[in-house]
Amino acid sequence: ASEKLKNDREIVLAAVNSKGLALQCVSKRLRADREIVLAAVKSSEHALYYASEKLKNDREIVLAAVNSSGWALEHASENLKADREIVLTAVKTNMKAIIFASEELQNDQLRGRLNARKY
Repeated sequence: ASEKLKNDREIVLAAVNSKGLALQCVSKRLRADREIVLAAVKSSEHALYYASEKLKNDREIVLAAVNSSGWALEHASENLKADREIVLTAVKTNMKAIIFASEELQNDQLRGRLNARKY
């Protein structure tokens, strides 16, 4: 796509609403646009990878991403990989996502203190 299209907010929003992975093709500026990234992560488990670092630390965006697929936890900030609610949401959708959680929460899971079935 041309640079003009990669920077056209309306076109990009329509694209990521249709296919979240379209985020990989948009401008750096729009990868930092909260509304665009939120739409992208709701439709693709891999879209969070292409979000700006700031938005990988946005709790609402990461929660939406892991709610779609636990695998999205891999691309969350280290801070949010230690957030109990986010990790619980991720493992609820895919128990194997625990491998991306903070070491502390992985240890809690091993000790039976992190139980996704409660949620």
